[in-house]
Amino acid sequence: MDQPKSDLTPTRRISLMRKFFDSEASGGMILMGVTVIALVLANSPAADLYFGILKTYVFGLSILHWINDALMAVFFLLVGLEIKREMLDGQLSTWPRRILPGIAALGGMIAPALVYLAITRNEPQLHHGWAIPAATDIAFALGVLAVLGSRVPTSLKIFLTALAILDDLGAIIIIALFYTSDLSLVMLGLAALCLVALIALNRFNVTSLVPYLILGAVLWFFVLKSGIHATLAGVALALTIPLHPDPKKTRAEDAPLHRLEHALHKPVAYGIIPIFGLANAGVALSGLSLDALMSPLPLGIAMGLFIGKQAGVFAFSEAAIRLGFADVPANATRLQCYGVALLCGIGFTMSLFIGALAFPGDPVLGDEAKIGVLMGSALSGLVGYVLLSFAPREKLQVREASSM
Repeated sequence: MDQPKSDLTPTRRISLMRKFFDSEASGGMILMGVTVIALVLANSPAADLYFGILKTYVFGLSILHWINDALMAVFFLLVGLEIKREMLDGQLSTWPRRILPGIAALGGMIAPALVYLAITRNEPQLHHGWAIPAATDIAFALGVLAVLGSRVPTSLKIFLTALAILDDLGAIIIIALFYTSDLSLVMLGLAALCLVALIALNRFNVTSLVPYLILGAVLWFFVLKSGIHATLAGVALALTIPLHPDPKKTRAEDAPLHRLEHALHKPVAYGIIPIFGLANAGVALSGLSLDALMSPLPLGIAMGLFIGKQAGVFAFSEAAIRLGFADVPANATRLQCYGVALLCGIGFTMSLFIGALAFPGDPVLGDEAKIGVLMGSALSGLVGYVLLSFAPREKLQVREASSM
């Protein structure tokens, strides 16, 4: 006999969270491997072949553009699905749950940008890259937490996941507002018509994914030609996918959003993100000097990720807790919270993506941006791992709200 929907909800959420942690963490391990492979290829006799393949044009776009504009649209589709689910039916469905990761995510975007702008203040041509260190890579960060295992409480894993999801939302808004080229009103209008049609499918309770995906592909093409970055079509499509199943079905897993999210998790974690890393992490290091590493662009990005991220996330979180807006994550010490703030400086995927948008026509600045991302992410991951490995695990009592 089927159980009521309300009885299934807690179990379903726990199951989803476990699958999410498993796929993202193991995907992070693979991402670490392909990053090393990309660096080896870019600095080996196969470098010309590696870069030549990425520059090869297929159906009007280079392979690199197909990866960054098409495959990453699928990644953004999954991100959009996760944001919608968590906001409406998950860990971020109520304001008390959103407060701590939301405030931390805000600090984690503001502080890195300020650090970057402070370091590049005398180089106006570099200011366009201010958002590069403002992103957190959830796959890498959860991969580090997976290695640490039970030394980090589950509450901090959930906190990091929620923070990274909100961080992704902020990155999406930044890309839409600050990294668009000249707009084509015709293509933008056609994209808007596709979006209206997708909303209509939702309103008429269409639960088959086929019409959504077909219209989504058309939407992607129009957005690609409109001047807005094509990956945002994935987010727009995600927001129109129904969260609730057909009225004739009682299982929450039958909802189109859950079906699509489950279908995309492994292909994105084990396929799309590693392919993106392999294509974008490769940078030639020959002739790289200490002066080059300390130049404003790579230094600004690296310090934005390593110093800005940890400072912004921890300071804003601590302020929210001390002011009584939020509680310390259960069973977590302040030092463990600080360690997780350090891991937020791993900005690999989204930082590389924004770096490609910030300096699209300058390969020298593009390589410097990659070096900065790699330095800042590696430093954040290493220091965060070491700190969390040795951080004491005694429990802290939850802070009680003061009486008024």
